[in-house]
This record gives sequence, structure tokens and C-alpha cells, in this order.
Amino acid sequence: MAQPVFKRILLKLSGEALMGDDAYGINRETVTAIVAQVKEIVSMGVQVGIVIGGGNIFRGVAPAAEGMDRATADYMGMLATVMNAMALQDAMKHAGLPARVQSALNIEAVAEPYIRGKAIRYLEEGKVVIFGAGTGNPFFTTDTAAALRGVEIDAEIVLKATKVDGIYTADPKKDPTATRYDMVTYDEAINKNLKVMDATAFTLCRDQKMPIAVFSIFKEGALKRVILGENEGTRVMA
Repeated sequence: MAQPVFKRILLKLSGEALMGDDAYGINRETVTAIVAQVKEIVSMGVQVGIVIGGGNIFRGVAPAAEGMDRATADYMGMLATVMNAMALQDAMKHAGLPARVQSALNIEAVAEPYIRGKAIRYLEEGKVVIFGAGTGNPFFTTDTAAALRGVEIDAEIVLKATKVDGIYTADPKKDPTATRYDMVTYDEAINKNLKVMDATAFTLCRDQKMPIAVFSIFKEGALKRVILGENEGTRVMA
């Protein structure tokens, strides 16, 4: 059997990824399918940390939050990510995959607080660690939280799971001539305003020399192929 090229990863899942074909909320079948992919790589010995977004429930910059104080809206978004983290943990429990939720906001009744050393110990024990509530601070996206947690837990790569199989020169849904990059540099991603992650996340990864892989979580076997080092999606490197 082919061996994974990464021992420890940080997987960034958008809240929208949990919706499936629904307009909002959490689609159980979609979550179950994502968990099956994660379980497959965990069985290969890969240690997995996950940062989850909250866009399927609430997004701080959405029209629904217009007129609302930005910090208040962002805190509401963080609570949405905790709800998603709990749903993901529950699906993992049903799949026989041990998982722990750690929250950057103190909500002890539903999730333990984020403690770096504890998170690393869980990973070493083979448990999946799901990081909720972003960075715990308003004005920062969950992409930035993924970059931050990836660096903190000594992950070897940040995997950005999206609905599109990589980074394109333009939106492939709107522009049929758009082509996919096999690789871009951090500076290219920032200067060309490639919106797959925000500039703060790209800058943090660049400064800490943390590679990024962007791929589609809905493409069968894509996560495993990234872990095996195959040509899947787009790499962002120095």
C-alpha cells in the first residue's frame, strides 16, 4: 500500500461543504461522506486536525448581518462553527472515529477549551481534533484560524477543502476558459487576489513556510490522493 507523505495535517472545511445540495444547514449524508474520507486517511496513520467554518448557518459579512455590529456578527459566526464542529464530532462517533471538539470560545458545557498541548496529545493518540470558534477573535476568518492552528499543532500542510478542485485563473463556473493552477506561490496568490483564502491566512502560511493544498472534498478519493502526494488540486508554496 502507498504510504502517506504527510504525518499530520490541518484540514479546513467550509461550513458550506456541510450543506450538500441544501440551501442551508447541515446535510447528514454529506457530513457522513466527508467523515468517511477522513476516517480513511486516519486509518493510514495520518493525524488530522480540522478547522470548520460556519457559513452554512451564519456568516458575519452576509446581508443577514447588515447593520449589525461587525464584532457581534463575527461572534455569532463563531458560535455557528461550534455547532458544525459538534455535528462533525457526532458523525465521527457514529463512524467509530474518535474525535474531540476544542473551542476558542469558552463553552465548557459543549466543548473543551482550546489547549495546544492537549490538542497535540489527542492527535498523537489517533483522535481527530475539531477546532471550533475560529481564532476566538472577531475580524479574523476561519481560513486564518486554519493557518494559525496548522502552525500551532506543527502540521506539515494545510488542506483547504472546497467545492472546486483547485485554484483557477477565474471562476470556472462563470468563465469556461478558466484554467487550473498546479502550483502558485504565496505572493502570487496574494497579488492576484486569488480568493480561495484571505490574504491574512496566505501571509501567515508564507511567513511560517506552511504549504497549502486546495482541492475538492466532493471529488471521490481526492483527500487520499493529496495525502499520498499525488497531483491533485493546487499547491501554494514559496
